[in-house]
Amino acid sequence: KVKVRKIADDIGYVPNRAGVRLRTGRTNVISLILPVETNMMNHQARLQTTIAQELRGTQFHLNITPLFDDEDPMKPVRNVVENGLADGIIINSTRADDERVRYMMDRKFPFATHGRTQWCQDHPYFDFDNFAFVRLAARHLYDLGRRHIKIMLPPPGLNYSDEMTRGLDQAQRDLGIPIQAVADVHGDMSADDIGAWAYDFLKTRTATDGIIVTSPIASMSVVDAVERVGLTLGRDIDLFTREAIPFLKLFRPQIHLIREDVGWAGTHLARAIIQAIRNPDAPP
Repeated sequence: KVKVRKIADDIGYVPNRAGVRLRTGRTNVISLILPVETNMMNHQARLQTTIAQELRGTQFHLNITPLFDDEDPMKPVRNVVENGLADGIIINSTRADDERVRYMMDRKFPFATHGRTQWCQDHPYFDFDNFAFVRLAARHLYDLGRRHIKIMLPPPGLNYSDEMTRGLDQAQRDLGIPIQAVADVHGDMSADDIGAWAYDFLKTRTATDGIIVTSPIASMSVVDAVERVGLTLGRDIDLFTREAIPFLKLFRPQIHLIREDVGWAGTHLARAIIQAIRNPDAPP
C-alpha cells in the first residue's frame, strides 16, 4: 500500500471523487458560485485565482459554477446541496435577507459569503467596507473643491448597494452638501449603456463636477463620455472609483481610486470555508 501510494504521489494521481465520497462521506470539492457579470470580470478573476491558490496543497478542489441573470439564484445552491456535489459553497452578491444563506444555515451546510447578510454574525464572510468607501470618496472629492457630486450605485437590493446608500447619507451629513445618486443606471450595466447614459447626462448637467463610480469598466465608460462631451478629467470634473487589479491609472492617471484587496478576500474565504467544513462548531 505504501509503495502504491508513493507511485500515485509521483505521477500526480487524483483519487476518484465518487470513490472518496463513498469512503469518507465527502467530495473534497468546494463550489464557488458566481454571477456572470461582464463589468466585474477582473474582480471575479482575482477572487477565483486567490481561492484556488489558497486551496493548493489541501485535499480540496475548486469547482466554479456560473449563475446567469435569468436564473433563480437558489437553483445552483440547491443542486450542490441536494446532490452532494461539494463539501462547501462560497457565494457573493449577497442580499441582507439572502434566501441562499438562510437555506444553507437551516441545513447546516458549510458555506462562506463574499458580502454580508443580516445573519453574518453567525456565518463566515468577507466584505469590503462599502459604507466607508463612499464616505472616503465623497470627502476626497470635496477636498478637491467639488461641490456638485453624483454617485452611480450598484444594482438595488444587494447588501453592498444598501451599505453604499447608508454611506451616501452619512457623507451628506458629514460634508453639508447634497450628493445625488443617479437614476436609471447602475454600475453593473453594460459599458455601452453606461457610456450612452453618461454622455447624455453630462451634456445637460454641466454643473456636475465630481462623480463616484463603483466598478472599473463603468469608470472607463464615464471617462470616455466626459471626453466626448468636451470636458477635461481632473480640471472640469473628477472621478473616484475602486479597482481590484491596478490598471485604471494606466488608462487615465487623473482617476482617483481606492484598491479593493480581492486577493485577501479570496484567501480569507478559502480559509473560512475549510474551517467551516472541518470544524463546523468553531466560531465563524
